[in-house]
Amino acid sequence: MKNQETNISPDLQQFINIFQPNKFKHLTRGIEVRGISNMHTTITQAQHLIERLGLKLTIQHDAEMLSYGGFEVINS
Repeated sequence: MKNQETNISPDLQQFINIFQPNKFKHLTRGIEVRGISNMHTTITQAQHLIERLGLKLTIQHDAEMLSYGGFEVINS
């Protein structure tokens, strides 16, 4: 299997640096933040950070991600 590098956009890197998620997984289009106990508060904080900094990012989450305390932050 080939080792592929994930290209992180400047907006996504800025989000990671400021939000500082404890656990996240690189995806081809962004990251998946994992291990969140209070999903509503954490997603709200992430959305406010994205809006305040004017980052071109979107948050996605669904019931399956909720089961393991995760959500995605993807490039818009």
